[in-house]
Amino acid sequence: MITVPDATSVADPERFGAVFDAHYEEIRRYIGRRLDLDIAEDLAAETFLVAFRRRHRFDPARGGVRPWLYGIATNLIGRHRRAEVRRYRALARTGPPPDDDGHDQRVADRVTAGVTVGRLSGALAGLSKGERDVVLLVAYGGLTYDEVAQALGVAYGTVASRLSRARNKLHTSLGTEVR
Repeated sequence: MITVPDATSVADPERFGAVFDAHYEEIRRYIGRRLDLDIAEDLAAETFLVAFRRRHRFDPARGGVRPWLYGIATNLIGRHRRAEVRRYRALARTGPPPDDDGHDQRVADRVTAGVTVGRLSGALAGLSKGERDVVLLVAYGGLTYDEVAQALGVAYGTVASRLSRARNKLHTSLGTEVR
C-alpha cells in the first residue's frame, strides 16, 4: 500500500487514493474534535483535496505524510478559528450539548461533564492560537512533538515551549498543580 504521495501519484492520480484510505478517518476525527462534527466531513475532504493538489510538493525528507496532512487540516481549521473560540466560550457558559441517552443517565452525565467541559473549554479559549494548536494536535491527533513541528512548520523547541506555556495556563485556569 502506498501511504505517501510519491512521484507516481503525480502522473497517476489514482495512486493518491491509498493516502486517502490510510488517513482520512483519523484526520476527520481530529477535525471533528476541534470543530463541530457537521463540518468535519467537509474539512477532511478539503484537507485531502488540498493535499492532492499539492502532492507534487510533498517532500518525504521533511517528514511523514501524517504530519503533513495534520498541518493542512490545522491550517484549514485556522480559517474557522473565530467560530472555534466562540464555541469554546459558549461551552464554558452552557456546558455540553444534550445527548440521546435516558433521562437519568443524561442528568448524571451532564452534572459530571458540565463542570469539566465548561472549565476546560474556557481554559482552551484562553490559549493563543499557537498554544491551542499544539495542545490539540498532541491531545486529539496523538502527534509527537516532532510531528507537531512538521504539521505546523515550526521548530521542535517552539512546540515544546508552546506546550509548556499552554500547560501552565491550563493548570492556572483550571486551578490544578503544575507537575
